[in-house]
Amino acid sequence: MSEIEIRPLKLSDLLAVARLVVGYSTHEIYVVEKQESPEQTVVSLRLEAVPEPYTREFTTDEETMAIYRDLLRGDYCFGVYKGEQLVAITMAEYHAWNRTFWIWEFHVEESHRGQGIGRQLMEFMCHQAYEAGARVVLVETQNTNVPAIRFYRALGFAIEGLDLSYYDPESLDVGDEIAVFMKRHVE
Repeated sequence: MSEIEIRPLKLSDLLAVARLVVGYSTHEIYVVEKQESPEQTVVSLRLEAVPEPYTREFTTDEETMAIYRDLLRGDYCFGVYKGEQLVAITMAEYHAWNRTFWIWEFHVEESHRGQGIGRQLMEFMCHQAYEAGARVVLVETQNTNVPAIRFYRALGFAIEGLDLSYYDPESLDVGDEIAVFMKRHVE
């Protein structure tokens, strides 16, 4: 692997960041089931193959770009560069009230996946979280993004929560996607 460098992202990197937020494709999804009674609530995830690849394309509309601009003004946005080429990004913020380091975006350019770049960037971010005083690093993905769930698990993250109504189907083209929250303890 050629030399990489992790550097802070700047507001001027906004368009390059948006270029890396593209989406994913998978042949498996986690089916979410919920059973509720007055005595018990059970929510489960079950991995299932899908007959056709499930593809999700992310869009960077003006609202998303405004969120990215706000994050880029913070202290925890970094890019991985090969030379001057941006090949991976992460944008996070520290929530002092519960000592949680929330990674909002984490993307590696498809042609650079499988080379250890994502692992290096996540370990770097976990160190940033530790230095900030965080007790946990939190990532959010979708029940349909099995590649991301596998990646995060391989790096020590565990599923700690689901939100069945996190995504607004009227404002987002999300189908039946469910938010999956994964955490890694850094204390």
